[in-house]
Amino acid sequence: MTASPDLCSVTTLARQVAVAGAGIGLPYVAASPDIGSAAALRGADGRPLAETVFRWLDPDLKYWEDRAFALRSAFVHAARSCAEPYYFLDGRLASWRENAALAAINAAEPFDRMGVESAIVAPAYLPGGVIGAVVWASPERRPYLAEGFMAHAAELHALALRLVATHAEPHAAVVSPARLTRREIQCLKWAAAGKTDQEIGQIIRLSAPTVRFHLKNASRKLETRGRSQTIHQAAALGYIGRRWPLAGGNPSAAQ
Repeated sequence: MTASPDLCSVTTLARQVAVAGAGIGLPYVAASPDIGSAAALRGADGRPLAETVFRWLDPDLKYWEDRAFALRSAFVHAARSCAEPYYFLDGRLASWRENAALAAINAAEPFDRMGVESAIVAPAYLPGGVIGAVVWASPERRPYLAEGFMAHAAELHALALRLVATHAEPHAAVVSPARLTRREIQCLKWAAAGKTDQEIGQIIRLSAPTVRFHLKNASRKLETRGRSQTIHQAAALGYIGRRWPLAGGNPSAAQ
């Protein structure tokens, strides 16, 4: 069976990822198309790229089959709160600027290094709330890793995003995202903040039945069932940011 052009591109990109890491002294690569899933990043032959293109410090560790890897590893876990590339050196995470998310992780607890002394991590955020990641690592301390990060982080980040996005494309539903109105989004944002229909109506000066009308319309467009599922889908599509309005807040913040 002939491999799809997309998967052939994935394999080519994976080789570029491996070469880029080796060129800066980080020859070991761990890559995931979704750090919240057990799915492996696969190449044109259908096999995990970790078995064909990439190699890891421990050749017996099949990290793509061990979901605890992403949970135990702080330098992978950090991708959940930091969308920028960052590096790992001397037991700490750092980036090109002061980063509060990384600082919080550094302060939380000692790291399980898993044999890694130096690493660069490039998160790859995709539509729908999926987070992929590529880790370039070394079991040796690279004293000039910070300088190498500053010089190559942008290139590595672009490679990681291209790899994960190209791998995801054949599996994604190719549909145009639903278009919500300003009122529908406004009602959803307040609903996400825990407000009832009655409370939302008082805040944005609509009747409770009108609020329900807008929420039902949003649910129909998003093809969801129930309030929580509709809020979740709207958030995944970027209609609802994390900073939704709080009690007593300015209604304009939800527009």
